[in-house]
Amino acid sequence: MNALTFWKSSTLVLAGALAFTAGNSVYEAQAEPQPHMRAALAGLETAQAQLEKASHDKGGHRVAALKATKEAIEQVKKGIAADNENKKSVDDIIE
Repeated sequence: MNALTFWKSSTLVLAGALAFTAGNSVYEAQAEPQPHMRAALAGLETAQAQLEKASHDKGGHRVAALKATKEAIEQVKKGIAADNENKKSVDDIIE
């Protein structure tokens, strides 16, 4: 009876540990919002809109800033996509 109790207890502990680990991994895998990246993206899009509305007499600096802002927007989007892809990989491992 002692061996049976040990196996039941160890099985329950192992099941709990697995549930906890899987639960945390699933949470991480679904952590899509990325608030800092989304905030950066929104700020850059606002900057782009303002640069597009600004007068053109800036000695080429407005154009350069607009180009850099567009590139920054693309990099942030790629960063978000890369993070999401990494999260999917974690999700695939769990399944």
